Amino acid sequence: MNPGRPAVFLDRDGVLIEEVGYLADPRQVVLIPGAGAAVAAINRAGIPVVLVTNQAGIARGYLSEARLAEIHQRLSALLAEEGGKIDAIYYCPHHPTEGIAPYRLQCSCRKPQPGMLLQAATELAVDLPRSTMIGDKLSDLEAGVRAGCRSILVRTGYGGETALRVGRLAEPPVLVAASLAEAVAYCLSPFDDSEHGWGGPKRDF
Repeated sequence: MNPGRPAVFLDRDGVLIEEVGYLADPRQVVLIPGAGAAVAAINRAGIPVVLVTNQAGIARGYLSEARLAEIHQRLSALLAEEGGKIDAIYYCPHHPTEGIAPYRLQCSCRKPQPGMLLQAATELAVDLPRSTMIGDKLSDLEAGVRAGCRSILVRTGYGGETALRVGRLAEPPVLVAASLAEAVAYCLSPFDDSEHGWGGPKRDF
């Protein structure tokens, strides 16, 4: 990866794949329609795709890190069928108050903390102000803002409910897209500093 390149950070559940609660079996991995093609479009643009996902199910004992690796292998295989790939995966296995040692702890990687994005920026030479965080929860969006990225909310997963909460703010700080495919269209549109740092159309909440 070239130093200083922008990246697209993606939440996993509800953004790339269908939300099923605490996913613990690779057979539960189902791509959201259009997600594979959207990832492939980012790949073709030469922009790194970085997955950043909270996985407190590990702390709670619902799955092991080895099983999580199998789930991500399945995800990668499904994306490959549509010509897409993830360049790097970061996950937080912790929970601050529940679960088992050594995963029950306050950490800097669990979103809304920006730790995973900051680690990726260091390891992958990513320019955070030119990067984008795409998610379906307030914790995703806040992690992006704290890391200095632009943020896009998708209405898939928990995004519909989240859009109602964000829409009550006097000045909503993020764009809202119907899906990952639409969010990626925003990411790949010409950059424009004049209005929230974005070119292309704006969405109402």
